[in-house]
Amino acid sequence: MPSSGHRLRDVEHHPLLTENDSYDSAASSPAEADAADRVWFIRDGCGMICAVLTWLLVVYADFVVTFVMLLPSKDFWYSVVNGVVFNCLAVLALSSHLRTMLTDPGAVPKGNATKEYMESLQLKPGEVIYKCPKCCCIKPERAHHCSICKRCIRKMDHHCPWVNNCVGEKNQRFFVLFTMYIALASVHALVLCGLQFIACVRGQWTECSDFSPPVTVILLIFLCLEGLLFFTFTAVMFGTQIHSICNDETEIERLKSEKPTWERRLRWEGMKSVFGGPPSLLWMNPFVGFRFRRLQTRPRKGAPEFSV
Repeated sequence: MPSSGHRLRDVEHHPLLTENDSYDSAASSPAEADAADRVWFIRDGCGMICAVLTWLLVVYADFVVTFVMLLPSKDFWYSVVNGVVFNCLAVLALSSHLRTMLTDPGAVPKGNATKEYMESLQLKPGEVIYKCPKCCCIKPERAHHCSICKRCIRKMDHHCPWVNNCVGEKNQRFFVLFTMYIALASVHALVLCGLQFIACVRGQWTECSDFSPPVTVILLIFLCLEGLLFFTFTAVMFGTQIHSICNDETEIERLKSEKPTWERRLRWEGMKSVFGGPPSLLWMNPFVGFRFRRLQTRPRKGAPEFSV
């Protein structure tokens, strides 16, 4: 859409607009402002199945740890301490998963590539801006289009089906916490499984669990396999995310070998920009900034997300 004072190009990479120029809440439509008060959710079949499966696997691990290993134990404090630690890790992991899944990752408003909106940007004569041809929006710097979310996402790192959402500017912190707590819970479960096997071999299998020996063995083996798989995946993702944050480079930017046109925030500056504020225990809390939002279903034609 050419204009007298600037040029508009239909491209999907190397946007020139800065973050401050591209997303002005006062210039956004009332519908977009209203959507900000509602929970973000992506209606993707594969993503929803993966998210539910994640919850079921965590619940299964909690069942085995609590009812197969800890409750039958004769050591009261061993059961209490390990039960509290594991359940706290599980709650924190699932809370981080919910925050990642239900938080807007930084979606750019659809269809804002209008003449009125571009005039409101007060661009200099001859300045070039970029429009996404798929969602018809003005692309801010470091934004990329997600084919599953059908939106351009600010600082998009990747789309993760296990959280049924993109990992972007606004929810990367919760994704990092999710991978960290799942990795810690997996290690804890593996240690408990090892101790349980040792206790059952030294004693009587019929006394170390309220379940029959064959059922106990099957449950413990499956939990060990789950713990190894979850720990490997989440530990690698956690390390990758921390590396990306410290280098101020998303996974997409790294794979595309994009040269940085922005001022990089390295190491602690990058960590503070993602987690907010100086280092503190609040960085580990997935409930920081949480507020109840309006429950309202409003499907929008042609959009894969809905608000609840």
